[in-house]
Amino acid sequence: MPIQVNGLYGYINDRGELIIQPQFKYADDFYEGLASVLLGNQGGFIDTSGKLAIPPQFEGNPGRFSEGLAAVRVKGKAGYINKGGQMVIPAQFDNAREFREGLARVEMGPPNDRKTGYINTKGEIVVPATLNLGWDFSEGLAAVWKGAKVGFIDKAGKLMIPAQFKGAGQFSEGLARVQAGNKWGYIDKNGTVVIKPQFSYANEFFEGLAAVKIGKKFGYIGKDGKLVIKPGYDWANPFSEGLAAVRIGTDQGKWKYGYIDKTGKIVVPVQFNETDKFSAGLAWVYLGPPGQGKSGYIDKSGRYVWQPTR
Repeated sequence: MPIQVNGLYGYINDRGELIIQPQFKYADDFYEGLASVLLGNQGGFIDTSGKLAIPPQFEGNPGRFSEGLAAVRVKGKAGYINKGGQMVIPAQFDNAREFREGLARVEMGPPNDRKTGYINTKGEIVVPATLNLGWDFSEGLAAVWKGAKVGFIDKAGKLMIPAQFKGAGQFSEGLARVQAGNKWGYIDKNGTVVIKPQFSYANEFFEGLAAVKIGKKFGYIGKDGKLVIKPGYDWANPFSEGLAAVRIGTDQGKWKYGYIDKTGKIVVPVQFNETDKFSAGLAWVYLGPPGQGKSGYIDKSGRYVWQPTR
């Protein structure tokens, strides 16, 4: 896990022990055995021992490895490399995302008229870049914008759920959040509304629960649409490893996060300015003003495994 000390990034293990000395301008998490790092203004990749596996040579921070490929930028364009550092899909896109379920979202065109399409791992265009916008594939479908409305396509680019919604998210645990008018609800993969639009906002389902906004506060519902955790938060993140970060306050300079369990009990007191989800038993937390604070890692009891540093 990446940590920052005196402005440089290194890595700790899940016991909070420093295993790769701080030396990078930026460092990401490990994905598929490699992590992107920034040395100077060029990005490359290291292995879990800290050895450079792919020397810094790319513009800015490279993307994460997913399905054996990572998006990188060369001369202002994005393409994909393999784990040997070879450019296997030429840099030709204006923007490129991670591969999900065999397809990656790519964008082409000027910033004020950029279009979205999808390619496969061979670099072949599967869905031409003619869409106004699109999300990554999840559970076989992707939300795409056709004009001002959102529908869902399959991996062949066929519109499976007509473009009829004002907004939409990704499918997760068989359901996708959709916006009809000013309210959010949920549909299944047939496009059938299973939880009617009734919420001011809604997030995806994770671990059987989804954060929804009722009035001005967030709570959590189950897949039957029934309230499981009463609204009482100004923001609520998805559950991960049995815990979810929730926020009290709406002013970024003053708001605080803590963690609740699936009964709604606060198990890590509200105290952090920013947080991330739990992964392998640990969660990244941040204390202080944006860009001026310190970050560390806590376990599920709220104990620091790595004291906040910057």
